[in-house]
Amino acid sequence: MDSLFIQAVPIIERIEQAGYEAYFVGGSVRDHIIGRAIHDVDIATSATPGEIKAIFPRTVDVGIEHGTVLVIEKHGSYEITTFRTESGYSDFRRPDEVKFVRSLTKDLMRRDFTMNSMAMDKKGNIIDPFGGQKAIMDKRIVTVGDSYERFYEDALRMMRAIRFVSQLGFTLDLETLRSLQENGALLKHIAIERIHAEFEKLLAGPYRVQGLQLFVQSELYKYIPRLHNQKATLKQLTALPIDTLSVSEIWALLLIQGHVEDVSSFLRDWRLPVKQIKAIQRVVFFANKPSSFVEHVYDLFEIGLSEGVQAAKVRAVVHGDSVSDAEALVRKKYADLVIKDMSELAVGGTDLLAWRNVNPGPWVKEYLQMIVTAVLKREVENDKQKIKEWLVQCNLM
Repeated sequence: MDSLFIQAVPIIERIEQAGYEAYFVGGSVRDHIIGRAIHDVDIATSATPGEIKAIFPRTVDVGIEHGTVLVIEKHGSYEITTFRTESGYSDFRRPDEVKFVRSLTKDLMRRDFTMNSMAMDKKGNIIDPFGGQKAIMDKRIVTVGDSYERFYEDALRMMRAIRFVSQLGFTLDLETLRSLQENGALLKHIAIERIHAEFEKLLAGPYRVQGLQLFVQSELYKYIPRLHNQKATLKQLTALPIDTLSVSEIWALLLIQGHVEDVSSFLRDWRLPVKQIKAIQRVVFFANKPSSFVEHVYDLFEIGLSEGVQAAKVRAVVHGDSVSDAEALVRKKYADLVIKDMSELAVGGTDLLAWRNVNPGPWVKEYLQMIVTAVLKREVENDKQKIKEWLVQCNLM
């Protein structure tokens, strides 16, 4: 077993010593069987939240209405959730009623996909009442029970299904795919923030092309803000070499290929962080220039290395050029810049004001930009006195 499971075994043993059942559940068990890295473990138990709090001295109520208590130990903290059943999903996302039960099978029955509905005891034995191990062997994503019911309970599960395709390279069970195609409209009930989180995980997956193809085939895009009219663009993305692009770079590529004019509005509707929106805007702006910004020293200076690399990669994909060559060229050109930040310039606004003895105004920024460009083009040395002499020669003093 993975070391994270081994570290948590004493937690399970203390629950068992108190007379209750406890198992590892969820994604950690799935990833253990697949052979993927495990980052945390979840524990499900027949003990109620009150009974768990009586066993462990240090706990935090992180979701006690749904049976979850955080147990804090010296070597880490663990979310422990009581076996439960759920009913009534009026908002297509959360259950209206939760009932605590003593049956592991009933608890596993409420989960989304068979690969996520397994449990493991402290000795590593797998409890698999719904065929999760077979689904993993077949590399298939299958819902637990009726797929229509599972998606009506939580419509976000449809996006999760496609995200898992992107992350694992599995295929969807035919009934599950059919249910996606018929129930996509339920996504209108889901907050865009939650859809955004799943969509970015899809874009980050190693099988992202496969995931995007399924996103189009399932027609879920029709029910997502700003993508409902972008079928052609999404299909174009699946035909482009996007495997080497980051999530932000794929956003930029989507915006360029989709001819989106108001980039900020588009990304705000997706609830992206302001900092990320501004960065993607800059990447789109420079990648979309008629001639490569890499050949213009001030453009390269202005965008900087990190976003310059992103813009160069996106531009290379758009124009069918080598992504690795484009990145290498940016890095070389950037390394050759005389200065890489305004703070490295030998003069500043205070110097200009003293030299010209005139009131501050827009001219200061204009002069500084001219000086930076001249320094970058090696028309003048980055030296205060040399820059002053250059300004005189240019009749700017």
